Amino acid sequence: MRNYFAKMRGEMLSPPRPAKAHIFCSSLGALLGISATAYLAHLSNVPLLMAPFGASAVLAFAVPDSPLSQPRNIIGGHVLGTAVGLVFMTFLGTNWWALALAVASAIALMQITKTLHAPAGADPLVVMTAHASWSFILTPALAGSMILVLIALVFNNLVSSRSYPKYWR
Repeated sequence: MRNYFAKMRGEMLSPPRPAKAHIFCSSLGALLGISATAYLAHLSNVPLLMAPFGASAVLAFAVPDSPLSQPRNIIGGHVLGTAVGLVFMTFLGTNWWALALAVASAIALMQITKTLHAPAGADPLVVMTAHASWSFILTPALAGSMILVLIALVFNNLVSSRSYPKYWR
């Protein structure tokens, strides 16, 4: 038992704080990405936002080099996570165990399809607790994540120290 807890010591120091310029760029990118998505939702009267997109903005703008931040992961992860939530809700309802099984299944499927995106792990919970309809796959999951990725593509490549994405496939 002692060895089990010994692994939890955390002997390393936390990573250094990012440079002020990086913090500013990350915040500005997230502001633009969420603003564009929210404004287009307002103009079109179509739901294009969901809470996990806030976490997607953290990844896309603060750590754009991360594998979890790449376009295929953001878009694919949200579409897949949403689809899993809808399938589980349709066939198993919204019991506590169905919620847990849906999240676990979404994580496994994202790993299998190389679309792992941490914020999308919340999508089944959002879908199932909101009793969302099947249109949720298109809006907000697909359309909203595509807008966020488009803004990330433009913004991250305007900053000379960034190159985004690192890969498409």
